[in-house]
Amino acid sequence: MSTPSANNPLFADLDVEIFPDHPIGQETWYAVGGHADMMLRPRTTEALSKIVRRCNESEVPLRILGSGANLLVADEGVGGIVLKLDHPHFREVSYNLEGAPELIRAMAGADMQKTMHETVKRGLGGLEQMAGIPASVGGAIRMNAGGAFGEIADSVHAVACLDRRGETVVYPREALKMDYRTTNLPDAPILWATFELKDRDPLNLRERMREIFLYKRKSQPMADKSAGCAFRNPTDPATGERVSAGMLIDRANLKGRSIGEAEVSERHGNFLVMRTGAGKATDLIRLIDVIKEEVSADSGIELQTEVVIWDRG
Repeated sequence: MSTPSANNPLFADLDVEIFPDHPIGQETWYAVGGHADMMLRPRTTEALSKIVRRCNESEVPLRILGSGANLLVADEGVGGIVLKLDHPHFREVSYNLEGAPELIRAMAGADMQKTMHETVKRGLGGLEQMAGIPASVGGAIRMNAGGAFGEIADSVHAVACLDRRGETVVYPREALKMDYRTTNLPDAPILWATFELKDRDPLNLRERMREIFLYKRKSQPMADKSAGCAFRNPTDPATGERVSAGMLIDRANLKGRSIGEAEVSERHGNFLVMRTGAGKATDLIRLIDVIKEEVSADSGIELQTEVVIWDRG
């Protein structure tokens, strides 16, 4: 089904801001790519719930735009509806849930780094492994974000999603399967997540957080226009062990390889950067394809993208 128009009655009665033909590519960390036919910014859970239900009933595709740190939007843009959960309601973080100081709830639009910093300040350990990983809480949960120091699954207590009817379904920790960059959550909007943290010395937590930041700063091109790791670390079919995608890219002599303004970082092979603001998403997509082909030819290992690519397909 085509995207509803801005004055379509499908959303006219809801507490929502409507942005037709919105340049979502510019809201990603790459700052390239096309427009969304329509972006919606709901202000309440009730409005979000009704949007989800109506889109499913009308068979209108629905996507969630988080922080844009792990996203590449194709130059032709995307159809359907793009949701942006950045209203203050969806960025709230609640502490001391049910009288338990170690239990917090973060709405899906909450900033992961701000949330992590606040928990460290309060002497609550369990999220400091997320230092230096830009994401909304919902995006981090969806891909089980993490790195060498741990992943968000380490502290997840429960996750709430909206089903096709727009109703809230809560998945407790024991129902969740959160593996390397994947979860068993349904393809549905995440509403909030709770985290069970631990009482720790704030000074020790701050030092640990600083160590992780410094490690990332030394090894990754954090100042460049990038979306973090472009590829997942694959499993070597010969050994069954996970290997570094950056190492495979380096061994294939791909550091510095460029197409248009897109380039494989000289600092870390698994980071693709835009050298100037004049590049196109097509440059990055073509470079991703070249990397996959040449790594496969060099090592026999197939790379899978970690960065999410949105197009009209």
